[in-house]
Amino acid sequence: MTRGKWLAVLCLVPFALFFIVFQIAPLAWVMINSLQSEEFGWGLANFTRIADSKFYLQAIRYSLEISFWSSVFGIIIAVLGAYSLRRVDSRLRNFVNAFANMTSNFAGVPLAFAFIILLGFNGALTIMLKQAGIIQDFNLYSKTGVIILYTYFQIPLGVLLLYPAFDALREDWRESAASLGANGWQFWRHIGLPVLTPALLGTFVILLANALGAYATVYALTTGNFNVLPIRIAAMVSGDISLDPNLASALAVVLVALMTLVTIVHQLLLKRSYHVSR
Repeated sequence: MTRGKWLAVLCLVPFALFFIVFQIAPLAWVMINSLQSEEFGWGLANFTRIADSKFYLQAIRYSLEISFWSSVFGIIIAVLGAYSLRRVDSRLRNFVNAFANMTSNFAGVPLAFAFIILLGFNGALTIMLKQAGIIQDFNLYSKTGVIILYTYFQIPLGVLLLYPAFDALREDWRESAASLGANGWQFWRHIGLPVLTPALLGTFVILLANALGAYATVYALTTGNFNVLPIRIAAMVSGDISLDPNLASALAVVLVALMTLVTIVHQLLLKRSYHVSR
């Protein structure tokens, strides 16, 4: 091995140590503790308890539903936004990119507080929409409200991830397709969407993961009274009423399994995409 390769390996040592200490070790600890139970000892008792509990199954279902729909709405709006940015003036484009970069980090307590002021029971927009007769009743603290809240912080992240993907669409492709008689819909169906498919799938998976693991925002909004997996895990670790870190570890393993399944599905779909098939 040459000196340059040895130097490269040495430079990877800090990253490897960091990855082992903060990624592999905690994951191993969670998996080991998920198989321990104070009542039954080693085994799958914690997972059996989760499978037999309607409460925990509801948390899993709510987490998946909120993550899926917020990712779907987020990526639809992000696609339109990223495409529009390619068609506008450079100054406006730079401003919107900077704004999206800032708002992608606007989550947690500040975001929940902002939505409570705007769309809470006595929020400014809620009162205005009720007075205008547009809505009769709206509950920000319901599943629909949480989906709207999640969609808000999904949009800027989706725009940042999809914006570079539109560089793959060359303008001469559109001109060539038009010269051959293709309309706009045919161009996007046969050229645009196949080219963007890997980026769309990858962005959707990232948005899904972002929503599945979100904790601070929904906790600040509902003070921990909404039944999703991150809230249940936190309640088992630091709750005042119930404290069961082993069951929390089992719930965390379920969350990791859901993320792994989503990633595998993404990779399988990616293999059938336009770029890989070429």
